[in-house]
Amino acid sequence: MSDEKPSGLKGFQRRFLRARANPLQAIVQVGEDGLSDGVIAAIDAALRDHELIKVRMRTPADKHALAEALAERSGAELVGVVGHTVILYRPNAERSRIRIPER
Repeated sequence: MSDEKPSGLKGFQRRFLRARANPLQAIVQVGEDGLSDGVIAAIDAALRDHELIKVRMRTPADKHALAEALAERSGAELVGVVGHTVILYRPNAERSRIRIPER
């Protein structure tokens, strides 16, 4: 059994978003200072503009814990962690550009 919290996204939806994120470059970088208010503001602005973003972490002690904290503080879904890169998704309520598949 996994101790991860349940997400609003199903596995096939995560796969879809990871595939969409594959060609993207990291928009925000988390430096040695870690999770600051400035980083969260930058992530919030990027999610508002793009809905699906990559965030690059610089040698975190626990990358999965930091990824979950990034998602929680930004109100986004954690799509995945690849190396030191986190993929986050938050739909724009006013003008959503990404249509998530349903089954």
